[in-house]
Amino acid sequence: MTIAIYPGTFDPMTSGHLDIARRAASIFDHVIIAIYDAPAKNVLFSTEERVAMAAKATEGLPNVSVSRYNGLTVDYARQKNARVIVRGLRAMSDFELEMQMALLNRKLAPEIEVVCLMTSLQYSFLSSSIIKEIVSLGGCIEGLVPDHVLVALQQKHKGGGESSPIPRHLNT
Repeated sequence: MTIAIYPGTFDPMTSGHLDIARRAASIFDHVIIAIYDAPAKNVLFSTEERVAMAAKATEGLPNVSVSRYNGLTVDYARQKNARVIVRGLRAMSDFELEMQMALLNRKLAPEIEVVCLMTSLQYSFLSSSIIKEIVSLGGCIEGLVPDHVLVALQQKHKGGGESSPIPRHLNT
């Protein structure tokens, strides 16, 4: 059985993340979406919220599970007996960073392979950071995130006292 982990902060999970997860699930026996618990960057959603959103987004994928982790990704992969780390690539700028991380991970854990999946064309511009910015400025993100993530983003921005209202057509 080939186990793969798909690590990230997923703050929040986008349709692009979900696309990579689905495609990885069609390649590997089991895929663990590994939500990083202690990112250096500021996150909008707590780890528990990010895990719950990812679990709901992938509930129709029987060979995908979601968990949280901290520490080195390769150590978590070893703990889960994963032989593969899955990463998504959107642009050349992603490639440079991913290659650097893959080579470092190979040095730390030569038994674990990194497999990069190219994003689907319709998601090549998409990132969690861009999603959060669009929502904060009142833009429409329908179709760019799962519906339940859209609702969670709306709730965060309503509760957070944001000055930019979310357009009426986004209120569900």
